[in-house]
Amino acid sequence: MSTAQDWRELALRDGDGLQISLLWSESADSVKVSVCDERHGESFDIHVADAQALRAFYHPFAYTPGGGLRAGVARRMSLDLQLQS
Repeated sequence: MSTAQDWRELALRDGDGLQISLLWSESADSVKVSVCDERHGESFDIHVADAQALRAFYHPFAYTPGGGLRAGVARRMSLDLQLQS
């Protein structure tokens, strides 16, 4: 089980109020993409397979149900998803 301190930032990009980070946990041997909408104070994590990490980093909303942040969602969500069709 990984802790918040265990996640290491591999890449970061931001623009238009969105901050997107690619993170890796050695102890959990997994990667995730963290998306934060600073304008609305909403954020979520997407846990993806290693092979999908960069694709999820550049296109995180393709990996979320409904394709993005929605009004009324919890401030912090953790999603274990595969690419949505």
